[in-house]
Amino acid sequence: MAHIYLSGDSDPLKIGNFIADGIHGKPDQFPVEVQKGIILHRAIDTYTDAHPIFRQGTKRLHPAYHHYAGVIMDIFYDHFLAKNWTRYSDVPLADFAQSFYSLLQDNYDILPERSKGMLPYMVEHNWLVTYASIEGIAHTMQQMDSRTKNKSGMKNSVNELLKFYDEFESEFFKFFEEIKAYVTQKTATL
Repeated sequence: MAHIYLSGDSDPLKIGNFIADGIHGKPDQFPVEVQKGIILHRAIDTYTDAHPIFRQGTKRLHPAYHHYAGVIMDIFYDHFLAKNWTRYSDVPLADFAQSFYSLLQDNYDILPERSKGMLPYMVEHNWLVTYASIEGIAHTMQQMDSRTKNKSGMKNSVNELLKFYDEFESEFFKFFEEIKAYVTQKTATL
């Protein structure tokens, strides 16, 4: 969700930023502006993974979730963005989500197979909007855990979210201001 938001008003950047996790190597097969979204996604991930605030959060999760701690933190941060959406956007979250789903459906032909397979579930269950609730995040974590054949234990991570909720949210607010500034600078050089 944060990747989509950080793409600003550029639809091709949003598409590229959304599909990037499933693209390996050079993204030459996509239109240039979508390629820029993929490159932006990778830059955001690199910046985030190395950021001291983000790493502080992953340290709370690492003992129980090991290398899944970063994935969990990404989802926690998506939760805080969705929950505090009006702080960051004048467009209602439901409208933003519906517009994004429509964008993906309108550009279905350029989506990789992984994204095509995910899209119906994303729309049906309105993932972007459900991130705003604890129940929505719990469901997401349950789904992610099942994809790891329940080896990650991610379904239990909502316990840590609730236990350290204020700390995670406070860290998110600080981090998100910094990542927004970074992305503004980065997109100017793409």
